[in-house]
Amino acid sequence: MFLICYYNILAYILSLARCFGNYPMALKSKAAAFKECFDKLAKKRVDYRKRRTYYWTDIAKYIDYFIHNDQSVLEIGAGAGELLNQVKGRRKLGIDFSEGMVTAAREQFPDIQFEVMDAEALEIEEKFDVIILSNLIGYITDIQSLFDQLRKISHPKTKIMVTYYNYLWEPLIKMAELMGLKFKTPAQNWLSQVDINNLLYLGGFDVYRTTKRMLIPINVPIVSHLMNRYVAKFPFFRLFALNTFSFAMPLPVSGDKEVDEKYSVSIVVPAMNESGNIEDAILRTPQFGRWVELIFIEGGSKDGTWEKIQEIAEKYKDSHRIKIGQQSGKGKGDAVRMGFDMAEGDILMILDADLTVPPEDLPKFYYALSSGKGEFINGSRLVYTMEKLAMRFLNVLGNKFFSSLFTWLLDQPFKDTLCGTKVLLRTDYEIIKRNRVYFGDFDPFGDYDLIFGAHKLNLKITELPIRYQERTYGTTNISRFKHGFLLLKMCLFAARKIKFR
Repeated sequence: MFLICYYNILAYILSLARCFGNYPMALKSKAAAFKECFDKLAKKRVDYRKRRTYYWTDIAKYIDYFIHNDQSVLEIGAGAGELLNQVKGRRKLGIDFSEGMVTAAREQFPDIQFEVMDAEALEIEEKFDVIILSNLIGYITDIQSLFDQLRKISHPKTKIMVTYYNYLWEPLIKMAELMGLKFKTPAQNWLSQVDINNLLYLGGFDVYRTTKRMLIPINVPIVSHLMNRYVAKFPFFRLFALNTFSFAMPLPVSGDKEVDEKYSVSIVVPAMNESGNIEDAILRTPQFGRWVELIFIEGGSKDGTWEKIQEIAEKYKDSHRIKIGQQSGKGKGDAVRMGFDMAEGDILMILDADLTVPPEDLPKFYYALSSGKGEFINGSRLVYTMEKLAMRFLNVLGNKFFSSLFTWLLDQPFKDTLCGTKVLLRTDYEIIKRNRVYFGDFDPFGDYDLIFGAHKLNLKITELPIRYQERTYGTTNISRFKHGFLLLKMCLFAARKIKFR
């Protein structure tokens, strides 16, 4: 009985076109046959989806996790509109080439706009923040042409979300058809996730995150919960997961001559017992962008750092934009937040006052962000060789451990999670700040708070290698074992909010 139910749901996943037996492909074009089939299927679609909510709800919940209330959302191939109804968005539009499906969608969700339109001949003037193609591309005759068209309805920060089924399941589907456990259906496009990502690239999109979900597509009490929420998320097991997800955004357009002065920049410098580095932080920071302001935030120093900051700010007030402040709370994270709240620049940067990340490298971060190569630029110290005493051996091991953990947690490669230099647009930070309640105020360092927030905001995270240098003044404020254990606790907490939710 379990296998029968299992194969039946797989049948629907692989193809909704089960009525093709009555419409020989040889008598009409493939597109026309698909359309006719979906029109007939629309009458049964609503009831069928209600009986199979477990599978479809998982897809909708995962997509909705990365969508926010103020975004505009387009679903291409919206069917009867169930997924679009389950996700957030201030403006929603669903299109489908089947008049029957659109009629069913309008009846179910009269508050959402649905239009009859061929995915391969889009006639939309609007640009959307999020474009969803869920279980659609198997029926598209020219996928690259479709992706090419998406550029016309995308702005530079548009997110494309493509879902499809894992072709490893195909033999099970064919077996179910031979056994009569499901209707025979025409073959969909044979697409691996590599194929999908390559087609997105050819269409002008950069895939920045991929993942797989769901081992059991029906609700078997306890078993499905354990297998899908936990087991399916681990390496090896995820290879056999049913649903694949690819997230992409438009590739940056080269040749933007206005990048040099496109944004203003605020650089926050958290400083505790760093009095010997304050003046160098000013003198070594280049001028770039429209203008640069330095924001020094001092926190409980015992070496006269606050006095030095006041002295230096006065000394260079005529030649530099400088703001200063003393944090009332504790920790680097609190200092960064205070500095970001004081910032007026379009781009926010963090520069650790120990200057182990050279201030001279900050323009690289600016150009990576302003040219569209990423939306959250994270420094990486573990690419280039570093000076002998720049990072102790146990710290290197700890960084490599956490980078591997984050690669798994966030479904994208990470080399260095603990580099202090992180860069993002202030408008994006304001959204992360508003959504902070999702994770809570749990990070005294600020690194994980920003990375997890950027992930939840669905920003493209790009790592930028830097040359990590030895300190020239003072000693580190980080305790390897105490703080390492705290970082691990934060990762476990975040895993519940990100991976195992």
